[in-house]
Amino acid sequence: MRKNLLKTAAVGVIVAAGTLVATAASADVACNHYGECWTVKERYTTYPANIGVVFHDDAWRATHKSHYHWRADRPDDHGYYSHGVWTPFAP
Repeated sequence: MRKNLLKTAAVGVIVAAGTLVATAASADVACNHYGECWTVKERYTTYPANIGVVFHDDAWRATHKSHYHWRADRPDDHGYYSHGVWTPFAP
């Protein structure tokens, strides 16, 4: 009984770790209505409404890469691009 419990717990830990790694490795894409796109770690809700940010999953990028202006990925994605300029969110 104890052996089965340990096996079940070990499998649960492995599954949880795999899910965490898969989630951390994935990234979303944010695009504004100027056709500029960049990678984001989170779907923030603080973008200015006038730039029209929409989100896509990472798989979307492969089929749309040539139709948009891809901006540099930022180590800190707390901000947005508009007309080629990165604007960080206010602290």
